[in-house]
Amino acid sequence: MELKSNGRTSTLLVLLAFGIVATTLWYTNNLANKLKTEEQKKVALWAKATKELSEINNSNYDVGFVFEVVNNNTTVPVIQINESGDIIAHRNIKKPHTEADLQKQVKLMKRKYPPIEIELINGTKEYIYYKDSRLLQNLKHFPFFILSIIGAFIMIAYFAFSNARIAQQNKVWTGMAKETAHQIGTPLSSLLGWLEYLKEKKTQASVTSEIEKDLSRLSVIASRFSKIGSLPKLNTTNLIPILESSINYMQKRASSKISLDLISESKQINAQINKDLFEWVIENTIKNAMDAISQSGRIGIKVTENKSTVHVDIIDNGRGVKKIFFKEIFEPGFTSKKRGWGLGLSLVKRIIKDYHKGQVSLLKSIPNKETIIRIVLNK
Repeated sequence: MELKSNGRTSTLLVLLAFGIVATTLWYTNNLANKLKTEEQKKVALWAKATKELSEINNSNYDVGFVFEVVNNNTTVPVIQINESGDIIAHRNIKKPHTEADLQKQVKLMKRKYPPIEIELINGTKEYIYYKDSRLLQNLKHFPFFILSIIGAFIMIAYFAFSNARIAQQNKVWTGMAKETAHQIGTPLSSLLGWLEYLKEKKTQASVTSEIEKDLSRLSVIASRFSKIGSLPKLNTTNLIPILESSINYMQKRASSKISLDLISESKQINAQINKDLFEWVIENTIKNAMDAISQSGRIGIKVTENKSTVHVDIIDNGRGVKKIFFKEIFEPGFTSKKRGWGLGLSLVKRIIKDYHKGQVSLLKSIPNKETIIRIVLNK
C-alpha cells in the first residue's frame, strides 16, 4: 500500500513540475511574440518616417514630429542600405567597428526577417533590415535561465536532503550494530564462564566441544557487529583459505542437494580486506544463493584477479532476478521471500562499498541457469 502511495505521489510531482515548466514557457513565449509584433510595428513606423524625411519639400510639414519618430527607436537594431547594397545608416548596432562588421550584421538580419522596402520620390529604393532587440532576446532566454536556476536549487536541495538522510541512516546503523555487539557480549561472557565450569566438572568432552564451537561462533558474530560500528582495519590477506572455510561452514548448513564449489586458478590471491567482515559478506551472499535454489542446485565461488583488483563471483542456478530489480536487491528492505527482512545483500553492499572501498553488483541473471553476483576488491 505504501509503495503504491509513493508511486502516485511521484507521478503527481512529475506532472506538477511538467505543468509549471509548460506554463512558464507558454507565458514567456506569448509575451515574446507580443513584444516581437510591437517591435515590427516600430520598425515599420521608423521606415515610414525615414521615407517621409527623404520626400519633404513642404515647409509647413511637421519635420519635428518625423525626427522624433526616427530618433525614438532606441532598442531595435536597424540598418538602412540602398539598391547597390551600400550602408546608408544604422541604429542600435552594438560596437560596429568596420563596414565589414555591418555587412555581417546585414547577413544575420536577412536570415531573421525580410527587409522593409522604401520607394523614394526619385524612383530608387532603399531597404531597412532589422533583428530582435536585446530585450526581446533576453526575454526568450529568460524562462530557460529561470528553470535552470530552479533546477540547480532542486538538485542542491535533493543532494543536501539525501546526504542528511544517509548520515542519519548511518547513525542508526552504527548505533544498532554497537548495541547488538554489546547485547551479545554480555551473555556470551557468562556462557564462557559456564563452559569452563563444565570442563572442570569433567562433563562429556563431545558436549563441551559442541558448546565451545557455538560460543566461538557467537564471539565471531559479536566481533562482526562491533566492527560494523567503527571503521575496520584492512589487511592484505589471502582470500582462498577464507573462502574455503566459509564454504565448509555453509555446506554443513545447506541441503544435501545443494553443492558448493570454489573455482580458482591459484592458491594465493591477495586483497585488502577485514577478515571477519569479509567472511560475513561471503556467508550472506551464499545464504542468498541457497534461498534462490528451490530444491537442488549448485553454487560456485569463482575468484579471478587483474593488476589492481580481485573479482569474487558467486554463481548459482536458482530462480534468478528480474532485470528491473538488478539495483534494488541491494537496497534495505528488498526481499523476494515471504519471511525476510531484506537486509542480507544490503549489509553486503555496505561492508564492501563503505568499509572495503570496493564494488558489488548483480552481473547477470538467467532464471534456473545462471545468476552472478560480483564482488570487486582492491589488491
